[in-house]
Amino acid sequence: MTEVYDWNPMPHKVDINCPSCGSYAEFEFAEVVRISLKKDVPFFESSDLFTYQLFKDSCGHRWHGAVYFAKMHGGSTAAIRDLPDGYEPSNWNHSQYLYRNHGLDLGSFTCSSCNSRRVHDLSWPEEAFYSISYKGQVLWAFNRDSGVDLRDFIQSNERKAKNHKWASFLLHIPTIFKKQNARDNVVKQLNKLLSC
Repeated sequence: MTEVYDWNPMPHKVDINCPSCGSYAEFEFAEVVRISLKKDVPFFESSDLFTYQLFKDSCGHRWHGAVYFAKMHGGSTAAIRDLPDGYEPSNWNHSQYLYRNHGLDLGSFTCSSCNSRRVHDLSWPEEAFYSISYKGQVLWAFNRDSGVDLRDFIQSNERKAKNHKWASFLLHIPTIFKKQNARDNVVKQLNKLLSC
């Protein structure tokens, strides 16, 4: 998968190579909530929990947003309190769908190898931890779970994507990785990654 597919939505959390040390790290996308009243902007600008940002929509209209990095605050919205009227901590929860309410690749990561924890602008799929090369092409998975599905799908003789949790992801694997002569090499590389 040499490109990021617009029609293949990304989960809210992905596994990456740590930008600091190159080891395994967990990345989580930030959530953005539109600041509805201009009088609330100073609260979010001065908050230690949020990053204030001025956004522009596809029509060129500007809007104020409060960006929250859950991974920087224990991985949940529990740290959010004392908000202005009209806002709830749950506003910054991830959607139940694999969907981001903004076009940002901004989030934060944690790495247990070097203890890094910081805000990061994701470069996907270049930073994918579960990534292999075959004949100059790159195949990647979002996380361990999708990597296991990917390996099992490639290894299978039946190749029924609907039998896997990550079915929509598996439907878009480029043909080069699904060819019979690629199977052993691809599965071996994926097994090596998955054993880490």
